[in-house]
Amino acid sequence: MTFILGIVLATLVVFFILHPLVSGRSAPMDRSEEELTEAQHRKRIALFALRDVEYDYHAGKLDEDDYRKMKREIASEALEALAEEEQEWAARQGREAAEAEKRAATNGRVATIAGDSAVEDEIRALRSSLKEGLICRECGHPNPVGSRFCSACGSSLAASPPAAPSGSPAGGSS
Repeated sequence: MTFILGIVLATLVVFFILHPLVSGRSAPMDRSEEELTEAQHRKRIALFALRDVEYDYHAGKLDEDDYRKMKREIASEALEALAEEEQEWAARQGREAAEAEKRAATNGRVATIAGDSAVEDEIRALRSSLKEGLICRECGHPNPVGSRFCSACGSSLAASPPAAPSGSPAGGSS
């Protein structure tokens, strides 16, 4: 009976140890926002210690000399932790600002490249339309190669003569 109880107990211990691995739970590798930094912990401990010293003094457990000495030491620790926390905050803000600038610069370059590509495609289409004489005589809209009708106004492109340069008169001789 003792042997069976030992096996059951060993099985339970093994299950208890392996359960987090089998269940797929994992510990996060980065710090979450609600998790305190070391400086925040030090500040919190110092503030609790100040509160305890105040209670002890008012309860009569500390005389005035000890109270002032302890209060001065703990207050300096709290101020150091507060200064360190502010430095951490400023450094984090600087890193976030630098990352935001980097993202904005990258997004600006991508938008510029995409915009340049679209402009280049439009220029190529216009040049091709000009070469083929597919500029509508009615509205002046450039049409793709092989078009029989204007995509803007619907006029027939095959019946219209080739587009004249914009600087020359539209008619013949006077």
